[in-house]
Amino acid sequence: MKKIFLIFPVILMSLQSSGEIIDKILVVVNNEIILNSDLKKLELKINKNEPIDELLLEGQGLESLKGNRTQQINYLINEKILESEIKRLNLSIGSDRVESEIKEMAKKNKMTRDELVSVLKTQGISLSSYQEMLRTQIERQTLVMQEVSSKIRISEDEVYSYYAQQNPNSKSAIYEYQISHILFNPKKGSAVQAKERAEKVLAKLKEGKNFEELAEQNSEDPNFTNGGALGTFKTGELGSEMEAALKNLEVGQFSNVVQTKNSFHILKIIGKKQISDPKFAAEKEKIRNLLLDKNFQKQFKTWLDNKKSESFIKIND
Repeated sequence: MKKIFLIFPVILMSLQSSGEIIDKILVVVNNEIILNSDLKKLELKINKNEPIDELLLEGQGLESLKGNRTQQINYLINEKILESEIKRLNLSIGSDRVESEIKEMAKKNKMTRDELVSVLKTQGISLSSYQEMLRTQIERQTLVMQEVSSKIRISEDEVYSYYAQQNPNSKSAIYEYQISHILFNPKKGSAVQAKERAEKVLAKLKEGKNFEELAEQNSEDPNFTNGGALGTFKTGELGSEMEAALKNLEVGQFSNVVQTKNSFHILKIIGKKQISDPKFAAEKEKIRNLLLDKNFQKQFKTWLDNKKSESFIKIND
């Protein structure tokens, strides 16, 4: 069905018999009009540093409105586009919803409704102005959530990709190992002799002898515990030599002889599981919210541009 638009005269005349011109139509947006008085009200808000819906600035920043008539008119056009969509999608709210929000706001600030109204008055905000501001805010939030926000998805891969760019040496997941070992101390004789003792025990393991029993009989660990239990470690918490030896082992398997700075070891994996890197886990939601915000700004601008292209917009010179 073809859309029918109302035609408005460029000049609105006073209802008084004098015929005095009281306002001027600057823009027609679908069936709505933007008056010269609307522009003046916006300029006044800007000069008084009153709240401006930054979403409608399309990433330009508040400074872009100051003294810039073209940008101010574009801002007002964006407002009308949103108003048109709110009406089209039947998202307008009634006074009951607004009143409920006022009571909730008072409750959050630990005051009564009347006390909140009094505070607003001291700030030069009338109840009717506050009600209108709330109504507009709720309707726009509902519209944007329904038409833009709810359709944005940020995958786990996107989150990790951003994290990896900022932390090039990190991993999204790491291993947690439960390890036992048999230690050979170079101080008992020499490093060569310690390695020889380790190789002999390794040979017995390869023959199928029990690791725990060999640990009991041969480990030179001064803090030896049953079975040679060493403890639980995450990737990055062990020395590079041990990390390399454990990398390709599965549960129940043992390593070759591993030389570290102070000793020789034969390692056995008792338990192994993959866990999220704690550093990545701590940053994940923060990164997701950052990407959501970036994606939202882009998607909202695209949505708004599409709505403008579908609308009837006439700017009067």
